[in-house]
Parts: sequence; structure tokens; C-alpha cells
Amino acid sequence: MLRQSLKLDAVASGTLGVLLALAGGAVLDELLGIPAEVLVPVGGFLVVYAAFLWFLGTRARVSRPAVWLVVVGNLLWAAASIVAAAAGWWSPTATGIAVVLAQAAAVVVFAELQLTGLRRSRTVA
Repeated sequence: MLRQSLKLDAVASGTLGVLLALAGGAVLDELLGIPAEVLVPVGGFLVVYAAFLWFLGTRARVSRPAVWLVVVGNLLWAAASIVAAAAGWWSPTATGIAVVLAQAAAVVVFAELQLTGLRRSRTVA
């Protein structure tokens, strides 16, 4: 379960990253009300993050400290996303707020799956 949750997170993060990097300045900035100067770099970060997650999920032995780093990072990302939406950073549209909150919820689900995978891998090992 741990490897699958990391790979699923990688696919979701990578997909969102590519979308933000490619369409952040052309379409999404107006739709979301978040400037391209924010969306495009966040997209680039997510692509790199996705590659790290995929790498981590394909190792013969998954590093528990690295997974803990991912879980904590995911929870911090979700918290920052909720704060950004609640505070109205960048004056997001209603669609922008919905997208930010939806991805935050998805990130919390990934963190929970990864924690569950950590627990299960300990009991199996």
C-alpha cells in the first residue's frame, strides 16, 4: 500500500504540476484568480516533487524517514492551501478557492494513505 500511495500521489502531483506549468499563464490564471507568477512555479515544483515521489515509490526498500518527510510536507501543503484560500491570497475566484480546497483535501487523503502504508509496512516487516 505504501508504494501505491506514493505512486498515486506522484501521478496526481505530476498531472497538476504539468497543467499549472503549461496552462498557468494562458488559461488558469484568469479562471482561478491566481497569478501566473504563482501557478507556473508551483507547477514546476510539483513536477519535480512528483518525480521524487515516483522514485521513492519504486525503491526495493522504501525509506521510512523519507516517507515521513512526504507526509509532513503534504500536511503542511494542505494547511498552507487552506490558509491561502481562507485569507484570499491573490484574490482567487470562487473556482480558484474550490480548486485550492479540493487539492488540499486530496493531499490530506494522500498523507493518510501514506501513514496507513507506513503502519502496515511495519507490521508486515
